[in-house]
Amino acid sequence: MEIIGVVNAVLTGRSVPYAKPDIFSAIDKKSVAGPIKVGVEGLAGDEQGDRRFHGGVDKAVNFYPYEHYSFWRSELGNLAMLNASGAFGENLSTLGITESNLCFGDQLLIGTVLLEISQTRQPCWKLNHRFDVRNMALRVQQSLRTGFYCRVLEPGTLAAGNEIKLLARPYPNWSLQRFLALLYQNTLDVDSLTAALELPLVSSNRKLIEHRLSSNQVENWMGRIEEPKANDA
Repeated sequence: MEIIGVVNAVLTGRSVPYAKPDIFSAIDKKSVAGPIKVGVEGLAGDEQGDRRFHGGVDKAVNFYPYEHYSFWRSELGNLAMLNASGAFGENLSTLGITESNLCFGDQLLIGTVLLEISQTRQPCWKLNHRFDVRNMALRVQQSLRTGFYCRVLEPGTLAAGNEIKLLARPYPNWSLQRFLALLYQNTLDVDSLTAALELPLVSSNRKLIEHRLSSNQVENWMGRIEEPKANDA
């Protein structure tokens, strides 16, 4: 068991109207003091605005490395929301772990909670609205600083200040950064796409890769990264 990082902050949020009256989000998460219970669907008291795209067992806990905040300050200036964790709607703000030194399927022990990295985050248009930057979701995607999700293998409790311990690494050749580069940079690399199918991908990722291999085309990102028009919401 190796200590690879620490939890900088634990955050939860309530679903509220967001950007448009008929759209809801819980992206505005606040820090929680003390231990918090974590079940298979996530942190106690945390909500999701649109369960079609957020939440569920494969997106139970959303991580975002606090190291990335300095990069975004250099890109966006000294925005007030970048002065503390939570700008990206994360549940766990961390120090020491990033997409470059974590791998698909890594098992992490935090407090008494056993988690498994299930997928990288696909940034959506709500980041544009949150940062008041028209193309923020696209910029997050292009930066490969997306954050990631974990499923909960063993429920328990965790808290800010807990160490992050690596228990298992079944896919050491597949860092999250490598997978993100395949998604957004080397998008039609047939050898890498084929190799990625050996990973325990969530169904949406598997369908995406299978579609690229069969069609030799990249899916359209616009519906995810651009704010919907009034008649599309």
